[in-house]
Amino acid sequence: MWADAATELARHGRCIIYDRRGFHRSAPPRPFATLDLVDHVDDAAAVLAALHAGPAIVIGRSTGGLIAVELARRFPDKVKALVLLEPALFTIAPDADAWARGLRRHVLERTNGQPGLAAEVVIREALGEATWESFPPGLKQMFAGTSHAVLAEINGHGLDLSDDALELNEEQLAGIRRPALIVSAEDSPEACRSVNARLSGALPFTHTVLVPGGHLIDPAHRAVLDFIDRNAGPDPWA
Repeated sequence: MWADAATELARHGRCIIYDRRGFHRSAPPRPFATLDLVDHVDDAAAVLAALHAGPAIVIGRSTGGLIAVELARRFPDKVKALVLLEPALFTIAPDADAWARGLRRHVLERTNGQPGLAAEVVIREALGEATWESFPPGLKQMFAGTSHAVLAEINGHGLDLSDDALELNEEQLAGIRRPALIVSAEDSPEACRSVNARLSGALPFTHTVLVPGGHLIDPAHRAVLDFIDRNAGPDPWA
């Protein structure tokens, strides 16, 4: 889902994409029982270190955006700027937190005995039946292959649909002193826009953009490319 975007992003600088632990090319022979936010954050930091790629402009969408926020908080030396495409930091807004907890409950109920449906259920419940039905068969199959990892994250710690999702207070968010582009989509769930509204007031250096479409925002949207170009120079925080 990032291949086309990566081609465009690479025209604006070195571009590194990877599948997070448990998903696609990073899936183990036997699925993980649990996956924690700390695993994903440590992995991201390790990738940047191994490729001598930091500080980087880090782009994250949905759960990836949550990981990007925590990466910038725990490893500020690895991050030059953030592009947050509706990051799944639902605990920042009470209505979004309640929505996410309801989504978690529905997914666990509907996948009891049918774990292979987890990814489909999340998309149908969160983004609507029409979104799922709009996907071509190959994309549906790709999502289905991530279901065990989706459940591992739900049963893990700190992630958006975990029982103990990450909570950051005002001081912790204010400490993320990096430029951040926060992107919302016109047709996304209200919970996502609520998160972005709170986050834009909590992070110290933000620019917000509203784009057409739904939650699966293009990582190479023109607004993202312009932000990258503006922040691609020497790191002022180094």
